[in-house]
Amino acid sequence: MKRVLVAKPGLDGHDRGAKVMARALRDAGFEVIYTGIRQTPQQIASAAVQEGVDAVCMSILSGAHKELVPEVVRLLKKSGVKPLVIVGGIIPKDDVAFLKKNGVSEVYGPGTPMSVPISYMKSKLKV
Repeated sequence: MKRVLVAKPGLDGHDRGAKVMARALRDAGFEVIYTGIRQTPQQIASAAVQEGVDAVCMSILSGAHKELVPEVVRLLKKSGVKPLVIVGGIIPKDDVAFLKKNGVSEVYGPGTPMSVPISYMKSKLKV
């Protein structure tokens, strides 16, 4: 069973999307670890390392994605782990290429059917 960490970086307190994604992943057969809201990049990377996850999914609505997400990726690499990194939330289209250049595998916006990221993750993680 593949393990996925779902996290809410930064001060964003809106966690409905993260909880919906966590439940959809669980229902699709993934083992899900949800860190809760207001997590620092250090907390997210540390949890990912400790839990030995195959993927990290971050939900971010605060607009701080260009600062927080690359920092999580940097800390993961520094720890020697390379999980699949997925980001969802309010991400301007112009910022998607930046995130992908900085270690994010895929970015999903509001309204994306849960089947889309789940299918993507299953194919990438060979589930």
